[in-house]
Amino acid sequence: MLEIKNVFKSFGQKMVLDHLNLEVQEGSIFGLVGVNGAGKSTLLRLIAGVYEPDAGTIVFNGEDTYNNENIRADIAFVSDETRFPHGATIASMKVLYKTMYRFDENRYQKYLKLFELDPKASIVTLSKGMKRRVSLLFALSICPKLLLLDEAYDGLEPLARLRFKQALVELIEDEKITVIISGHNLKELEDICDSFGILEEGKIMTYGDLLTSRQLINKYQLAFSHPVKREDFASFEVMHFESEGSVVKLVIKGEEEMVSEKLKEMHPLIMDELPVNFEELFIYELESRGEGHE
Repeated sequence: MLEIKNVFKSFGQKMVLDHLNLEVQEGSIFGLVGVNGAGKSTLLRLIAGVYEPDAGTIVFNGEDTYNNENIRADIAFVSDETRFPHGATIASMKVLYKTMYRFDENRYQKYLKLFELDPKASIVTLSKGMKRRVSLLFALSICPKLLLLDEAYDGLEPLARLRFKQALVELIEDEKITVIISGHNLKELEDICDSFGILEEGKIMTYGDLLTSRQLINKYQLAFSHPVKREDFASFEVMHFESEGSVVKLVIKGEEEMVSEKLKEMHPLIMDELPVNFEELFIYELESRGEGHE
């Protein structure tokens, strides 16, 4: 389990994380989401031990992650900025990784083939997507117990994304590794993450099981015999409201059965329940607190 308690981090006068708390269970794929500049990359670097918290603790499997060689050997971090030494090949990077980590040759060969990589290739000559494949190759080859992915799918074409998702699912099932993925494309995260957290104003404002959270967000389109206003729904926890005369679209937080029964008591002429995806859940959570989305 990963436990983050009261973590504070600033750079100069800029506060990035403000006494942040979070728990991520073993064997889960956690989606870390937030608007640009929310601090997602900073949080991942703190977990990986690249940065030291100004205050608070980050503990994985009972051990602090900062400046701890034993536990850092169990953590693989794929940054959103892909950098390799000038002149490095995949084969030469393999030698480096073997000296630093618990390297699995069979796994390396498996993912080398899966990602269609040439070990003799000079990494600097590769495209952005191919460099991302190289980063993922080594992250998966060192047998991590905690895998941190910053903008994991950035630059990957659809087939490579699919293969990587399949590889993650296999690792979760076979070895119970813990994965944290940050990203902007929430549709890409929705079909693989089982839990999520929304990072906002330096804190995790909302987090939990993705399926359960989506079940508590109810989206409706209603038609009445008369015009209605937001105030008419004051007894509900309305997260989003838009109307055009007697037709209303709204998002309400709560147990679906109870919400539907209360809406029926308002005697709408038409009542359609609409599906809610991960991206909408994120947007509505921000809207409900008066925040913008980008």
